[in-house]
Amino acid sequence: MRILHTMLRVGDLERSLAFYTQVLGMQLLRKKDYPEGKFTLAFVGFGPESEQAALELTWNWGTEKYELGTGFGHIALEVLDAYAACAEIKKRGGVVTREAGPMKHGTTVIAFVQDPDGYKIELIQK
Repeated sequence: MRILHTMLRVGDLERSLAFYTQVLGMQLLRKKDYPEGKFTLAFVGFGPESEQAALELTWNWGTEKYELGTGFGHIALEVLDAYAACAEIKKRGGVVTREAGPMKHGTTVIAFVQDPDGYKIELIQK
């Protein structure tokens, strides 16, 4: 078994696609409209779905916002340099909610950024 994808519901698909592709550097892997169901699925990732897990962005037409709830934590991405990644994300218009630095009670360097819908993405320095 392997993880195929994680799904997030988004309020504005184009805004979310811009964030994940232009700010985080993912690729749009595939996108499909489902007119009868009134929703669109877009899959983004860092490589082919046959090799890596993807992120499924689900846009339910007419829904502009979701309550994030308290159960969801974050998505984690490995980066070579968390400090440089934060600088580049800010340069591209992204929001850094926790600057790069050692995690509490440890030495691993982490940072957090936020997507346009408020979902947290942890950057973990390799």
